[in-house]
Amino acid sequence: MKRNALSALIALSLLGGGAVAQAQDMGNWYIAPRIGAAIPDSNRETDTSVWGGIGAGVWVNPNLAVDFEYGINNAKFKNSSWRPHHEWESTTLGVSARWFFGEEGAQWRPYVMAGVGAQRHAAYSGFLSAPPPGGAMTTNASGWDPMATIGGGVQFNMSERLALRGELAARYDRDDNTRGSASDSLPIRASGNGGVTFRPSHKSGYVDAILSVGLVYSFGEKAAAPAPVAAVTPPPPDCHTLDDDHDGVNNCDDRCPDTPAGTIVGPDGCPQKVVIDLRGVNFKFDRPKKGEHNIEPTLAVPTADSIAILDQAIDALNRYPQIKVELDGHTDSIGTEEYNQGLSERRAQIVADYLTSHGIGADRITAVKGFGETQPIDTNATKEGRARNRRTELKVENP
Repeated sequence: MKRNALSALIALSLLGGGAVAQAQDMGNWYIAPRIGAAIPDSNRETDTSVWGGIGAGVWVNPNLAVDFEYGINNAKFKNSSWRPHHEWESTTLGVSARWFFGEEGAQWRPYVMAGVGAQRHAAYSGFLSAPPPGGAMTTNASGWDPMATIGGGVQFNMSERLALRGELAARYDRDDNTRGSASDSLPIRASGNGGVTFRPSHKSGYVDAILSVGLVYSFGEKAAAPAPVAAVTPPPPDCHTLDDDHDGVNNCDDRCPDTPAGTIVGPDGCPQKVVIDLRGVNFKFDRPKKGEHNIEPTLAVPTADSIAILDQAIDALNRYPQIKVELDGHTDSIGTEEYNQGLSERRAQIVADYLTSHGIGADRITAVKGFGETQPIDTNATKEGRARNRRTELKVENP
């Protein structure tokens, strides 16, 4: 492969984030361009070279991803090697599995990886790159060999679709071409009696290091927004059109016809305590951080569902301007009690800030409290239970 092809692959890796807007939350499939360095086994007698690759991956489950990968690098032989001033191309095709640790949707997720595949080596320049005059090439100047990789890294989820991945891997390459029969037959120095000494260097198998960084762009669609509530059929005329006590309930359905004006009533016209339910507004693990004020990045996916519930609460508060509320924050049991107390207070405060930024007067919020991990509504022994415990509750105080 020529240098301009390698440059094009590097450009693809660098531009992978230019057209994108956290990764496994959006869909099962993703692409992962990478760029880095191939640090060779010392027995290859080649220099460290630029390495580029691209993969297509799929999430098998929230912790396991499988990537189908292509990689390439051109390495220069050292001046002291058997092919000074020439290059050796390596092309890799393989499949890798990566096991991720931590909560699904967490911003930082370390992982371990292992993979298998095949690697092709070929002379890029010099006498090995073309048959000798008058005959076919007899040296093993190119060919495919099995290879395996093992390593680890960390993935940083930057948005709902885009993540950054850094990785260090050891690659075993059962290569019998780079230092095969051709290098065995080349002289390296003249002997004292005028003869030559040949290089007994035939070797099969090398362990190289691959250090890389890359982007992970996920495909998929967000969850659909909740379906709108069906419109209420207008009441028929006569008593259904009359409301003598002005409580919003017509005379036909009003079982408490003399309710004082301003009282909050239910569908039957009788006094009722208003309940505004924030269940479904759940937070990501360990969010919000200190100093974080924008609520949307802190919410568990799909964030649109949580925002819809908060907006419904704002609508209810606008419809009942006489009521006031208290906001209570809660956490799961991961972390110390002291840390979780502060985290629960930040959760209550960020919801309070969301309400006031959407027109709810600060004087209608009587208190903002945190209860840490002391009031779970589900078990903390499962991921699903912990997710439900990471919440904020809204207590309504009727006049």
